[in-house]
Amino acid sequence: MQIRELAVPDSYELTPIQRTDERGVFYEWYRFDLLEQTIGHPLTLRQANTSVSKKGVVRGIHYADVPLGQAKYVVCTHGAVLDYVIDIRTGSPTFGTWDSVRLDTVDRRAIYLSEGLGHAFIALTDEATVSYLVSDTYNPSREHGINPLDPDVALEFPAEAGNPLLSPKDLDAPGLSAALTAGLLPDWKLTTEFYSSLSDGRS
Repeated sequence: MQIRELAVPDSYELTPIQRTDERGVFYEWYRFDLLEQTIGHPLTLRQANTSVSKKGVVRGIHYADVPLGQAKYVVCTHGAVLDYVIDIRTGSPTFGTWDSVRLDTVDRRAIYLSEGLGHAFIALTDEATVSYLVSDTYNPSREHGINPLDPDVALEFPAEAGNPLLSPKDLDAPGLSAALTAGLLPDWKLTTEFYSSLSDGRS
């Protein structure tokens, strides 16, 4: 498995080695040990989610309060999506920066993003099926969103996806500046301290 850090620190693209023969293909899509070596601490898995989306559907930008937050390990098991990670940690040197990875059934890449980072994707095909391994269970009182159409974030959606289709909840989410003013965003210093606590087992 090849792992590279994205433009947003504490997020990674993971590309598996695929082995094919006349029967089909085999690959490892998750390796806890390789991920732990990369991020510096174990990833505790507490929930797994799957979404199935029509072409053009945008889900996100979503994030959770830290601690505990929700680290995510994301794969696409059918179709294709363009997956985004956004640095929304106030005080971060890369605050407002985003990066993206195409997740599909060709390269079968995964994306990992640490707690406190924003996450979104746009479906590039119908029946785009995305599965997430996450580090904490869903808690609606601690979940937040940022409008993915916010010009301050300026996500770039590929033309092949067509017109973006959002849920009313995501459309009504505040922009990045409004969330910052309201004190809704994770703090970079506190999130990095939380990462350190995971490394030394204090979580």
